[in-house]
Amino acid sequence: MAVCRHLDRPLAHLLDRAPRLVSICADVRDPGNAGNVVRTTDAAGGDAVVLAGSSVDPYNAKAVRASVGSLFHLPVAIEPDPATAVRAAQAAGLVVLAADGAGEVELFEADELLAGPTAWLFGNEAWGLPDELAALADHRVRIPLLGGAESLNLATAAAVCLYASARAHRPGSTR
Repeated sequence: MAVCRHLDRPLAHLLDRAPRLVSICADVRDPGNAGNVVRTTDAAGGDAVVLAGSSVDPYNAKAVRASVGSLFHLPVAIEPDPATAVRAAQAAGLVVLAADGAGEVELFEADELLAGPTAWLFGNEAWGLPDELAALADHRVRIPLLGGAESLNLATAAAVCLYASARAHRPGSTR
């Protein structure tokens, strides 16, 4: 038997540290997706992940495996209310961008939005973000689908968005 403390931190603690890149997962219930968002946020140089609403427990065995160790060093917060997570990120100076297939801004044309501290808001893969939550974001951003696919899965969409931000944040970036 072992006794371990939980690794998650209070939301305020994560946002008080002047983060540049944060992922907010709203009602992400698939543990593989949640773990992959943690892993990808870490790989893209992100500062934290917030699992909000009815999101999966980050300690779910599949979520832990999918994070491939990132859960153990990337700060994660659990916030029961997704709207609170969005408002807290905005209050901390982050521009909140909702990943939304019907967004008014195309990712390829979002250079100015990506240049500063950013929080990406990701929804449930099956039904996306509720309109009332997406409306709280500063902008809705869509990933252009250039081929015949009708959508991307959550983990892939998160990777595209997070790496667009990481590129914009690189020293010497022309973005």
